[in-house]
Amino acid sequence: MIYASKWIAGAAVVLASVATGLAHADDSAIDARKDDDAFLLLRDAVRQDDAVKADFYAAKLGAYSIPSYVDYYRLKSHFRDVSYADLRDFLNRYAGSAIADRLRNDWLLDLGRRRDWATFDEQLPLFALNDDIQVKCYALQSRALKGQKVADEARALLVNPPLYGDGCSGLIATLALAGQFDNNDLWTQVRLAGEFDATGPARRAMALLGGSEKKIAQAIDLPAIALAKGMGGGQAEHEIYLVAIGRMAKTSVKLAVLALNKAAPRLSAQEQAQGWANIALQSSYTLAPETRGYWRKSSGAPLSNDALQWKTRYALRDGDWQEVKADIRAMPPALRADPAWTYWLGRALMADGATGPTGAASGEALQLFRGIAEQSNFYGQLALEETGRLITIPPAGAPISAAEIAPIAANPGFQRALKFFGMRLRFEGTREWNWSLRGLSEREHLAAAEFARQNNILDRMVSTSERTRIQVDYTQRFPAPHNDIMRSTTQTLGLDQAWVYGLIRQESRFIMDAQSSVGASGLMQVMPSTGRWVAKKIGLADFVQDMLSDVHTNILLGASYMNIVLGNMDGSEVLATAAYNAGPGRLRTWRSTLTGPMESAIFIESIPYVETRAYVRNVMSNTAYYAALFEGRPQSLKARLGSVAPKGYSAQEEQETSFGGR
Repeated sequence: MIYASKWIAGAAVVLASVATGLAHADDSAIDARKDDDAFLLLRDAVRQDDAVKADFYAAKLGAYSIPSYVDYYRLKSHFRDVSYADLRDFLNRYAGSAIADRLRNDWLLDLGRRRDWATFDEQLPLFALNDDIQVKCYALQSRALKGQKVADEARALLVNPPLYGDGCSGLIATLALAGQFDNNDLWTQVRLAGEFDATGPARRAMALLGGSEKKIAQAIDLPAIALAKGMGGGQAEHEIYLVAIGRMAKTSVKLAVLALNKAAPRLSAQEQAQGWANIALQSSYTLAPETRGYWRKSSGAPLSNDALQWKTRYALRDGDWQEVKADIRAMPPALRADPAWTYWLGRALMADGATGPTGAASGEALQLFRGIAEQSNFYGQLALEETGRLITIPPAGAPISAAEIAPIAANPGFQRALKFFGMRLRFEGTREWNWSLRGLSEREHLAAAEFARQNNILDRMVSTSERTRIQVDYTQRFPAPHNDIMRSTTQTLGLDQAWVYGLIRQESRFIMDAQSSVGASGLMQVMPSTGRWVAKKIGLADFVQDMLSDVHTNILLGASYMNIVLGNMDGSEVLATAAYNAGPGRLRTWRSTLTGPMESAIFIESIPYVETRAYVRNVMSNTAYYAALFEGRPQSLKARLGSVAPKGYSAQEEQETSFGGR
């Protein structure tokens, strides 16, 4: 009994100790959650420019696990008044970190606005990412003020007026006053601003030309009124009128054509060509049959990058390979080097006879294809096939060991990234993750990707693994999570599992709790309204929106919707993919513009929506790789794409006029 009593007493002490430990652990977890909540409130206060609240929450976070971000937000809340000494102190304390580079970005923008070029020039070489267009503009402005010739660099940079801000507007003014930009450069900026509906940049460029800011603003914002007032005399009045024609064409091509024809007798040949180019660009987005004629009338007009590409796309749709070749050669070097235009130039050369005895690419065409064939993207895959090879999965190297993952797991940047991902702060988490990849070897990239897999951050696994070129692991690049659910769902529906995974990889990068800005949810980014409609279609009772966060339900509804859309698109994965992204109604409209079968790659390249165009390319590229992984044999993307045809076009007719990848 004595021994039993001692044992019971000892056990009680142990249990009490364990209970105390658990209580402390619970308290620590509660404190950590409170700190995280305070941090989120600090972040929101800074975003709302509420310095008082920011100071209040920062004061609560004296022992926070990520002090650099607390200090960053504390400085940001008082950025207008903070001293250079405080900024330098922060940069020294957190030197080499992602958040220090972010603060340097903020400071460079402020230095540019202040025109403090001495400090700007001192800090610019230390800005590691250097990915801010306004900082780039300030950098060119600083050099121009020192007498350096930067006009060519500026022309290449100044192609997107909505992004200009003070930095790029100041650069344009500096170059104009220094004589590095002439009136043609300024009119180019006015026309670009018209294309992009950017009234502010248009007004500023017009002021430098000595024209009417009010009239150019009206031409962009109220084109019908500007056209009703008629066209005055002189270049400025003509240019403003032509901008208004382009803006009017966005609403009514018919009215824009009437206005241009009415003004034609008073316009020079080049001005008329510019007017037709403005109309053609807006008409291109509708795939209207008259568009090709408008582009023909635009010959001789100076074209923006967007206009050059659309002119080329219409030549592609028309099968005019001579014009395709001429249009691509007319593109600026940086645009011409894009894999899309490298591929299509090669195809144009082949159509012009640049083939060998077997019909394969040769000469310059083969050189172009080989230049992009190693790229694991849509046009790289198509180019690979033009060189006579099919899509295969490279063998993986030795498995990543625990010893290789250990230093990744211990890296403070990756630890911060995990912390942010746990708080659902994906922007901050991704920034820390990507920053921490800098300087790593290919093997270390694969180890980081494996670390991401272990922590179920599959989007980082994919993007990290994609950075390697020599050592590759396609199971990281093209994961297949939830395969049991996927297999049973796709088998029941008769869907191609590779296609469904290819779409998920593009939709959500396998982030289960992904939420789009328009409310789409989960792996397959199903909209609530679509989820309700599909649930009713398939007899899924008692559907509620929260069910979209369940993996099984999300895959079931998303795959079922893919199946419905595929049936409506006559079994074309290309058309169904585009419909999944842009909506079946838009696809019916785009498809109705077809007069016969069209090579799918050309149809994809001429999809009017930039997002949908890139989406379909990526999904179909993903699908080819997944098929190669699942089937264990080489794949042909060209064969998978095939051709698309108008609704009701018979299979026999389509086969008789099949492009066969040509």
